[in-house]
Amino acid sequence: MTASNAPTEKPPSTALVAAVVIFYIVAALAMIVANKWVLNLTTAPLFFLLIQLVIAVLLFGIADVFKLFPDRLTFDLKICRSLAPMVALNVVGISFSNYTLKYVDASFYQVARGLVLPFTVAASFAMLHTRPSVRILASCAIVTAGFFCGVLLDGTPLSLIGLAFGVASSSVTALASVVIKQSLSVVDGSTILLSWYTNALSAVVLVPLVLVAGEGPRVVALLSGAPNPDAPLTAPPQLQTFFWGSLVTGAVGFLMSIAGPLSIKVTSPITHMISSAVRGVASSFLGQWFFHDIISGGRAASIAVVLGGSIYYTWVKHQETQATFAEHAYERVAMDDLENGKLDDVDFSEEAR
Repeated sequence: MTASNAPTEKPPSTALVAAVVIFYIVAALAMIVANKWVLNLTTAPLFFLLIQLVIAVLLFGIADVFKLFPDRLTFDLKICRSLAPMVALNVVGISFSNYTLKYVDASFYQVARGLVLPFTVAASFAMLHTRPSVRILASCAIVTAGFFCGVLLDGTPLSLIGLAFGVASSSVTALASVVIKQSLSVVDGSTILLSWYTNALSAVVLVPLVLVAGEGPRVVALLSGAPNPDAPLTAPPQLQTFFWGSLVTGAVGFLMSIAGPLSIKVTSPITHMISSAVRGVASSFLGQWFFHDIISGGRAASIAVVLGGSIYYTWVKHQETQATFAEHAYERVAMDDLENGKLDDVDFSEEAR
C-alpha cells in the first residue's frame, strides 16, 4: 500500500494569467458601461435583455460549428427539466440586475448589489448546511456595513426602486450560486454546457415575460423608430442605441460566459476576487467619466469597505480550503493493518506524502 505521487499539472504562465485577468476585467467593464448606456435610453429593459441572450446563443452556436469548445453543445429535454430551477433564478436575477442598473448610477451599482456575499453565505448555510466560521461571518459583517454606509452616507439622491431591485437581485443571485453547484452535476461538470443551456433556456422564458411586463407597445414603438420621451433631447435615436448596445452586450455576454469560468480556472480564487474588486472600482470611475456620476465621500468609502470585505472573505476561504486539504493529504492506514502490525509496505517518507 505504497502511496504514489499524483501527477501535478504545469502551472499557467504569468503571461497567460495576466491575459485572462485583463480579458475578464475588460469584458465585465464593457458589459456594465454598454448596459447602462442603453438602459438610460430604452423603455424596454426586458426586451433588451432578451436580445442580448439571443445574440449570445447565436454566438454559442457559431463557436460550436467551428468546434471552439472542448464540449459539443447539446439540447436534451431531460437536462432542460433538471435545470429549470436554475434557469428561473437566472432570469429573475439578471432581470432585477438590469432594473438595478437602469435606476441607479453606474458608480453605485457595486454598492446596490453589495449584499450578494452575505446572502450567499446565508443561502449556503440554509440549503447546503455549510456552517460558516467566525472569520467568514466577520467578512460578511464588513460587507454589510459597507452596504449601509453607501445607503445612509452617500450624500446624493438615491433611487429607492433601484436600491430595492439591487437587494432583490443580490438575494436571487445568492440562491442561484448555490443552485449552480447542484446543476453542474446535470451537465457532467461542464461550465460551457451549463452556460449554453442557461442562455438558451433563459431566452425562451423571457419571451412571454416581455409581454406580461407590458413591454409589447414599447417594443413596437422602439422598432418603429419612435423617440423615447424621457431621454434627453441631445440623445441619439433610441433604435440606433438599442441596436448597437444589444450587439455589444450580446457579444460581451457571450465572452463573459467564457471569461468568468476561465478566470477562476487559470487564476487563484484570490486573484479572481481581486480582479473583481478592480472591476468594481474601475466601473465607478467609468460611471463618473461616461455618465457624469457623482462619487461622494460616502459612496467611495462604501465601495472600499464592500470590496475590502469581499477580498478578506476570499482570503479566509482560501486559507480554510488549504487547511482542509492539508488535513486529508496524508495516507490513511486501515485499522486492521495497525492492529496486525502490517506496516512494512507503507511508505511514510516525505516524498510519499
